[in-house]
Amino acid sequence: MRRRFENQLEQLNDTLIEMGIIVEQAIAEANNALIGQDVELAQKIIAADEDIDNKEKDIEQQCLKILLQQQPVAGDLRLVSSVLKMVTDLERIGDHASDISEIVIHLAAEPYIKKLEYLPKMAAATMKMVNESIDAFVRKDEALARKVIADDDIVDDLFIALKLELIALINKDSNNGNQALDLLMIAKYFERIGDHATNIGEWVLFSLTGTHDY
Repeated sequence: MRRRFENQLEQLNDTLIEMGIIVEQAIAEANNALIGQDVELAQKIIAADEDIDNKEKDIEQQCLKILLQQQPVAGDLRLVSSVLKMVTDLERIGDHASDISEIVIHLAAEPYIKKLEYLPKMAAATMKMVNESIDAFVRKDEALARKVIADDDIVDDLFIALKLELIALINKDSNNGNQALDLLMIAKYFERIGDHATNIGEWVLFSLTGTHDY
């Protein structure tokens, strides 16, 4: 019975890793679409969001199957419960990549009012957070989970820096206002992605320690 449970957990880990890879790719492609003002790529990301939704449903079904068949307790129950929470955050990250892509399509018809400096940095930081949060879960690495949580400050600092820059551009020329707001909204979506990655890191710690107060 225990061996069967371990096999189910291994399959759950594999599916979670697959979902993490898809979500990380969605962030990367949203960033590429933004930089290249690539409408076709942005449309592809929006269409691919369904794949992320399907992965979420697959993992939820695996978790419910484990709960019904194995009736786990203590640490095993925390682990399965944490996965159910984590996939919700991963699904929301996929939604935000799609949200960014919708704005990219809207912005594609005109040149950017500024060089894209902070947004690609936010994309890179959030991709790393997502990757490391899943890695922390699979490796049961408490230190790495705490690093993910701490790294959210990097994303927040980049958001603040970009917001101040965009405000200055609006003050300089009110015609910059519409695009500046769109770029700020993209930054906000990246900031939310960082928040969701932080949530995943916190659920990893909960699965390992039994506490959720970070």
